[in-house]
Amino acid sequence: MIKIEEVDIWGFKHAIRGMRNPMDSWDKSDSFQCDGVGCYFENCPEYKSNVEGCGHSGDYVVGSADLDLMHRFYVSGTEHRKFMRMIHVSMDVTAPLYWWKEYYTYKVGTVANSCSTMHKIHAKEFTLDDFSHEYLCGASVDHLEMLIDWLNDCRKSYVEQKHKEDWWQMIQLLPSSYNQRRTLDFNYETAVQIIRQRTGYKLDEWHTFVDVLLNLPYMREIMNGQTGYGCGWVD
Repeated sequence: MIKIEEVDIWGFKHAIRGMRNPMDSWDKSDSFQCDGVGCYFENCPEYKSNVEGCGHSGDYVVGSADLDLMHRFYVSGTEHRKFMRMIHVSMDVTAPLYWWKEYYTYKVGTVANSCSTMHKIHAKEFTLDDFSHEYLCGASVDHLEMLIDWLNDCRKSYVEQKHKEDWWQMIQLLPSSYNQRRTLDFNYETAVQIIRQRTGYKLDEWHTFVDVLLNLPYMREIMNGQTGYGCGWVD
């Protein structure tokens, strides 16, 4: 199980400005701040008509010339696509501990703040929904529920008596299927590496995560070389 919420993206404007510094080609940039009236491009996801406009007043729109240059830098390699490190992504992710262990392969260019098991593991009773269990058979669910009952007994004892040995029982018995929420910050370069390395991976959580990354603003255009205007999503 994985749940992804509160996705925010920022940095396109200054990333594009920096991308054009080496060739002094700022005058060729065709990206702009949409006013909701002048953005009449049929490949805009919210395109309606020349009368109604796109309905995304205030959004930053990446133009076809800038997208083309982004793609050319992308295929040239990491040393040339430095602009991707300047586009940032933030999101809240709730996922089991076994997935988080693999996520931390990507330590470069990432930051995460997590809910604390060390300080808050006893804050509420454990329930079945606190654990990823969608693939467990009936007998396995029964065993998990027995473990949850024991964890709750240890929790109750710890809350009442504050004996550290009860706390240790919870910490060391907690299954890796326990779901934890973390707020992530990373950049587009890290996102590309995750897409390349985790597409088709064994864990279903990676399939969902990769799909979210592929649908970040302009990600497919940058990677695949599609051009054109698009509205929305970015500040």
